[in-house]
Amino acid sequence: MKEKAEHIFEGKEENEVHLKDVYTELFITEGDMKDVNQEREILKIDHAFKNKLPQDKPIKFNDIFTELRGKNEKKIVLTKGIAGIGKTVSVHKFILDWAEGKANQNIDCVFLLPFREINFMTNDDFSLHELLLEFYSELKDLEKTKLYKECNLAFIFDGLDESHMPLKFKSRASKRAIVEQKSSVDVLFTGLVKGDLLPSALVWVTSRPAAANQIPPQYVGLFTEVRGFTDQQKEEYFRKRITDETLGSRIISQIKTSRSLYIMCHIPVFCWITATVFKDILIENDAQNIDTTLTEMYIHFLLIQMDMKNQKYDEQEERQCTKLLDSNRTTILKLAKLAFEQLKKETIVFKEEDVRACGIDVSEDTEFTGMIAEIFKKEKGLHEKKFFCFVHLSVQEFLAAVHVFICYLNKNMQELQFFFDEPEENVTLQELLQKAIVKAVTSQRGHLDLFLRFLMGITLESSQNLFEGLISHTEDTTKSIRQTIQHIKQVQDGYVISDEASVNLFYCLLELKDHSLYEEIQRYASSNEHPERKLSSSMCTVLTYILLMSEKVLDEFNPKRFTSLQENYRRLVPAVRGCRIALFDGCGLDETCCETVTSALQSSNSHLTELDLSSNDLQDSGVKLLYDGLKSPHCQLKILRFDLNIFYIFFCINLIIKNHINLSSVLQSSASCLRELDLSNNDLMDSGVKLLSDGLKKNCNLEKLSLIAKLMWTVAVCVCRLSGCMVTEEGCGYVSSALSSNPSHLRELDLSYNIPGESGVKLLSEKLEDPKYRLDKLKYVEQEQFLCFIILTRLCLYVDLHKCRGFYRTQQYSRCKEH
Repeated sequence: MKEKAEHIFEGKEENEVHLKDVYTELFITEGDMKDVNQEREILKIDHAFKNKLPQDKPIKFNDIFTELRGKNEKKIVLTKGIAGIGKTVSVHKFILDWAEGKANQNIDCVFLLPFREINFMTNDDFSLHELLLEFYSELKDLEKTKLYKECNLAFIFDGLDESHMPLKFKSRASKRAIVEQKSSVDVLFTGLVKGDLLPSALVWVTSRPAAANQIPPQYVGLFTEVRGFTDQQKEEYFRKRITDETLGSRIISQIKTSRSLYIMCHIPVFCWITATVFKDILIENDAQNIDTTLTEMYIHFLLIQMDMKNQKYDEQEERQCTKLLDSNRTTILKLAKLAFEQLKKETIVFKEEDVRACGIDVSEDTEFTGMIAEIFKKEKGLHEKKFFCFVHLSVQEFLAAVHVFICYLNKNMQELQFFFDEPEENVTLQELLQKAIVKAVTSQRGHLDLFLRFLMGITLESSQNLFEGLISHTEDTTKSIRQTIQHIKQVQDGYVISDEASVNLFYCLLELKDHSLYEEIQRYASSNEHPERKLSSSMCTVLTYILLMSEKVLDEFNPKRFTSLQENYRRLVPAVRGCRIALFDGCGLDETCCETVTSALQSSNSHLTELDLSSNDLQDSGVKLLYDGLKSPHCQLKILRFDLNIFYIFFCINLIIKNHINLSSVLQSSASCLRELDLSNNDLMDSGVKLLSDGLKKNCNLEKLSLIAKLMWTVAVCVCRLSGCMVTEEGCGYVSSALSSNPSHLRELDLSYNIPGESGVKLLSEKLEDPKYRLDKLKYVEQEQFLCFIILTRLCLYVDLHKCRGFYRTQQYSRCKEH
């Protein structure tokens, strides 16, 4: 097992490097099964660390089985992650650490069973022992009874997304029959997952997101996600990969100047590609600054691999791009055709017949030397059967785009029919690109997103010039590109598309070297004036994304400047990460938005100092999440408003924060920066005020507290709920006690429209007059005038109660009617 795990492919001359030389710790989190099959990989690439939720618990890969045992009796760990994110590398490092005695020594045997090799065995039946013997012949000398009954076993099934097996978890087979009789491989796998076969065995399954839902969640004991590299881990990787410290620092600095490239570098394989390209450009061309699109970077990567091939295999020193491309033209075109044909099928691992169909002779080893060996892998599975894949999904998507553009230049319409509903004899570039946009935008899982970006970038004159020698002729695409840019902006502005598609189209504009939308959005965000037009839903998504990409911090962000639709307000919530003041009052937010806000409060580079969430349907669960964020040592929030207004009570009765929310731990936290808290119109009552006052007694630095029960709000509460949100003299006693315990901070207290009573007012007024207390402002309203208004309004509105029955719970309606 040590020999299997200690080397990985990373584009070296010998195609493999020792795992320890380049391995960098990955960011892995514990999660759940929610929506695992509905995620587009492009969103994961661009937002992996922007949207990290507060409940995402980091977990080390060596601890997954320890965590599993602590949760329940289920023995299955399911790990998801996009292509190239490091799932297989994590599996290899787990095995290597186990084999070297560094971790998980309670496990006696670990079996790695990659699905790409299992695929060759789907036509035969095996017993479990026979299946393992196919992979590990050494087991023939072990006693089966001891192995399966006395040993602690761990099975690792890597790459569920590559499986060709039908998985039927609903079938009920005899447990004894599965163990002792031959079965198909898919039955053996489902038996292990369900616990029908070897119930005590541990099972770890890895998969890309789109395929993870093949395993029903009721069988999964621990669900994890590989998120790739954090920013710190990216730098650590580059410093390991580039031994020259000065050069490594220059590369890191250059990558950071292109935010989109830097974000994508959370993918380990993409880090390798980026390091390869930037190292060559900085050394060979002595460049000081690199201004390159994603497409141009991949073209450079292709040229570098061809140059390596020439030097190693052909012993040539030719570095002229045109001649390099011309000499390797046949090979590249074959690979490009293969890439496109398999991308259409959403396939990333290919069989021999797939490769042969594109003109690549798999019997000739010379086909797989040099450049091809750097970007295309041939691996041998069981019984010497071959399977193939590109070193990373993005390389396949890039070459697929090369194939499509060359087919367009050569007017090969048969190959381009994939984009058209009806046969076409001849098309313009503009028509092709628009059809490709439709295909990508309507894709359920976004498998054409990155392909579309590459296709856009290849059409540029600068890209065509780099490809001279590969393509027979260039074409003036200026007019088509201009029309395509206009079309993308129209789609962004007038069509309802997913958030992921919106971000991808924005990137398409950048690949076309059009920065007008970016600059327009920047003006929207930075100007203090209201923009002339309201943004579409798609544009709101792009605005949010640009704000997250930018290192500039906004002084104030008010979503109502950009749109008037509540659904768009939610798209703008992540912008709280990049501003000091966020005004989301009355934006129709719910508890799910609190996850994003809380994550911003907990961020190590949090800038948020003032937050207004008044008149939103946050619910108790959302408020609890926010309180968790307030406790974070990174939280900088000084002003928080939860004011609820009368208009919301009639439509969102559940808006009212439940009784007795415990703010004490937040207010007492030494990390809390809160200086102003507005809980007006919340249903605290005296019991809630008591808990709140407990928090004011110790370590609290709060200077301003508002507990206003506004006139019209109280009318609504009295009519609809028959319970007040008012603070009485009892509540005033609690506040007075808190002030006595901590006299040096609270300076302003607003109890307007509550019912403090004479004794309550007297208690607080004494604190106002005593010089040892900092309190210098106390607000309240005369009790008699207030109560008279409430009673009169109740009587006036009673006649309309029967019309509003559907808004209130039955018992509340009955109590109101009786009253």
